[in-house]
Amino acid sequence: MQADPPPIRLTDVSKAYDSGVILADISLEVRAGEFVVLVGRSGSGKSTLLNLIGGLDVPSSGELQLLGQSLTALTEEQRSKIRCHDLGFVFQFFNLIPTLTVIENIKLPLALNSVGKREASARSQQLLRDLGMADCGKRFPEELSGGEQQRIAIARAVIHRPSIVLADEPTGNLDLETAKDVLSLLDQTCRAQGTTLVMATHSREVIGLADRVLTIVNTRLQEATS
Repeated sequence: MQADPPPIRLTDVSKAYDSGVILADISLEVRAGEFVVLVGRSGSGKSTLLNLIGGLDVPSSGELQLLGQSLTALTEEQRSKIRCHDLGFVFQFFNLIPTLTVIENIKLPLALNSVGKREASARSQQLLRDLGMADCGKRFPEELSGGEQQRIAIARAVIHRPSIVLADEPTGNLDLETAKDVLSLLDQTCRAQGTTLVMATHSREVIGLADRVLTIVNTRLQEATS
């Protein structure tokens, strides 16, 4: 019986801009349900690598497969469908829509995936309870603390049960204690759903939670040593 392909597979992927080469000959496989952390200096290419994996950008060369499909062979419309159905994104800046309530923000991916109103309501209410924020559904983002807003951003990223979550500096705007809570929440939520999690971060606290830590040095990816 043939094994399923890994959710993420990069083969000799490079990315260059007018300013120069950002990533060179990156080869990487990430297993289903694995939590992988990317570390490196600012400007080292962590966000670029996440953007490539998420189909938000395309490699200059090499092959990138997501869930068994070659992203480099797909149209932008096809990549957009994969992002909508199979990916969740968490960013440093929470990117919540200020004119929508908490519950409306969380439900957005379900609406894009044509989930019925009753199921969408049940899923989002349960997720709010899991987050310890059951009484916040009717509030607006500006009424929440930074940590609470990031919890809602995580809920929005996982509500449609994606295969992969990509997180780019998700605790960059949070104090240390709040950051620890948010990282633990993201880790636990993805593991409970069997979701593959790839996170770019400067935070050392996350390393103990990860299955694997990779570092980008001089455009190349390598396994971090303890």
